Amino acid sequence: MLTTNLNKAQREVVYDSDGPVMVLAGAGSGKTRTLVSRVTYLLEEKNISPFRILALTFSNKAAREMKERVACEVDLDIGTLQMTTFHSFCARLLRSEIGYLGLSRSFTIYDDSESKTVVKFLLKRRGISPKDLSPYEILYYINDLKNNGFYHGCTGEFPIDEDLHPFFMDYETELHKANALDFGGLLTAVVQLFQCHPEVLDMYQKKFKYVLVDEYQDTNRVQFEIIKMLSEKHRNICVVGDEDQSIYSWRGADIRNILDFESVFPEAKVIKLEQNYRSSKIIIEAASAVIEKNLMRKGKAMWTDNPDGDIIPIIECADEKSEAEFVASEILKLKKSGVENRDVALFYRMNAQSRIIEDMFRKHNIAYRIVGGIKFYERKEIKDILAYLRLIVNDKDSLAFSRIVNVPTRGVGATTLRKLENEAVAKGLSLWEIVSDLVDNQENYANIRLTSRTKSSLVQLVSMMMEVKVMDGEGVRPSQLYEKVLHESGYYEFLSASRNHESISRLENLDEFDNAIKQFEMNRDKPTLLEFLETINLDPSSNESSTDDGKFNTSGEVSLMTAHGAKGLEYDYVFIAGAEENIFPSYRSLEEGEIGVEEERRLFYVAMTRAMKKLYIIFAQGRLLHGQIKFNGPSRYINEIPPKFFKWKKFKYGGDRRNESVFPDYEENSQEVDYGDESIIQIKREKSGYKFPAGSRIIHSLYGEGIVLETEGAGKNEKILIRFKDGIRKKFLTCIAPIVPF
Repeated sequence: MLTTNLNKAQREVVYDSDGPVMVLAGAGSGKTRTLVSRVTYLLEEKNISPFRILALTFSNKAAREMKERVACEVDLDIGTLQMTTFHSFCARLLRSEIGYLGLSRSFTIYDDSESKTVVKFLLKRRGISPKDLSPYEILYYINDLKNNGFYHGCTGEFPIDEDLHPFFMDYETELHKANALDFGGLLTAVVQLFQCHPEVLDMYQKKFKYVLVDEYQDTNRVQFEIIKMLSEKHRNICVVGDEDQSIYSWRGADIRNILDFESVFPEAKVIKLEQNYRSSKIIIEAASAVIEKNLMRKGKAMWTDNPDGDIIPIIECADEKSEAEFVASEILKLKKSGVENRDVALFYRMNAQSRIIEDMFRKHNIAYRIVGGIKFYERKEIKDILAYLRLIVNDKDSLAFSRIVNVPTRGVGATTLRKLENEAVAKGLSLWEIVSDLVDNQENYANIRLTSRTKSSLVQLVSMMMEVKVMDGEGVRPSQLYEKVLHESGYYEFLSASRNHESISRLENLDEFDNAIKQFEMNRDKPTLLEFLETINLDPSSNESSTDDGKFNTSGEVSLMTAHGAKGLEYDYVFIAGAEENIFPSYRSLEEGEIGVEEERRLFYVAMTRAMKKLYIIFAQGRLLHGQIKFNGPSRYINEIPPKFFKWKKFKYGGDRRNESVFPDYEENSQEVDYGDESIIQIKREKSGYKFPAGSRIIHSLYGEGIVLETEGAGKNEKILIRFKDGIRKKFLTCIAPIVPF
């Protein structure tokens, strides 16, 4: 039978198909299986046409997987079943109906970079410098309006910023003239369409008799408005979510959508999925005790039939290095007991926290992957700043120079860079040497024309780098060199101008990089920049980010991720690192008052409930933050766990901090980049006709050794994408590039 493997509450969700239903699905309560069963019931038992069902979620992956599971359950053609994301649904609807709003069906969807270009144009038209008013501040305001359902001409009451609102009006006008919408505009355009053209709304209300929404706690106000209008006629709306896992307010998610659902649909039935199938009893009861402290919640009493499991160790460490040492030592113990790396995960609040843990893992040959991101030393901002520092100690490093010459923007585009490369190859010089000569003797470079702005920017770059080179030669500490480069290059100002979540994370990573340099300096009498760069043992296999989840991790690696990235995943063994005040909860959330503290508590709850067998919570007595030792104390959320569920332990470091190895019996990681077997490459060369097929090892006369990743075109049009030793990728036309097989 359809509901044989479902519990009583889950069966209730499946069979109560008519009228508004809100399902409060606790962590690990089998909500996806329940949703799939509900859709299957509508299709098979109630004989509802797939054409009349709309199921909305938040990622294409989730929508695809749910549709595949439904397809396996029913003996029907479900090609017309719309199980999709909000944005995809709105885009598809607008392709048919956008004419009502004065646009054509061929409208363009602008991404973030294109939206930024429009805003920069508006600033320029008003004679305002981006340094005086950041484009990101304007875009944040625009996105916030759209998240709340505001569109040009609507009559709702919204907070209007006198300074920024004119930009919103002009921005919308520019998009309309370009026959374009941005991502937020896809949603607000549907609201506008439904509100201004009731006949269109009536048509879609008749079309979709059943509306289902997954991950309802992640919806914003405009998304709620869309589903409310669609379901007003039949009122067959089923939303599935968990207010205790609402952790994306910074993306626009509004927890009020769950808290106020019954005021909008007074006849709604609320069904709670409270049985957890994932975690041990101790983990569930401890997590429940924490989340119960929140006031903004509907309330659930999570329980499980699983065994009690291990008590939760609360590990007190001396500092962040001791914390990393504990995690590494415990993982090695788990491995000896038969636990596989893929069943272990470590969560942290900020991306920057991974750096010292990654260092420790590499030191002891513990394979790891970054889920939903990339490894610390492979992050763009770290690679950028490393390129500056590498150029200080080696001005022959043309790869480093090509990376930073236009970061931040200095007017050196791809064409100019190509001309510089040609000059460097022709004269047997490095890019740095060519540019250093060019700024002083431009008359010697007739084929390279620089604008006055570009020349001025390059003069400043060369001057700054020469000063730092002199300082390095005089024995100035690496941390001081780093500070000078970071600020005088314009890189810090470049990132600070962007007030979005990503840029804040990048700045936090640069702070952590500063910590790495200062920790290096602590253990040396005369630290040098060259020695610091040599200590960074980059893992050559870390060029790609890993995005698959824990359930499908077959690569034998420990998973590292932020607590935000952990949502929806599960692991046998989970470590939560940095459980301290001002970190978890973050200092920004503390500034927001109780609302911020409650969202951080939900995030902590999410992290706790990812663990199936054993949960470790770790904090440091002192931690190096922003160049200073901070004594934050344990997180308030630790104190909210009843004592019967945890055992407090102090981790005592057992070795000399200066020793090369903390734990015995581990081989050093000697992985090298696999450049492929030459006999296989020769076969590829003969069969494909390519001069440099994928996998070929090459030497570029300017950039050195690399490997061909992709090849396209034929003969004189053959183009290759090369990854060089430090991970930088560049594309070349083989007939003119100074490249030879290696």
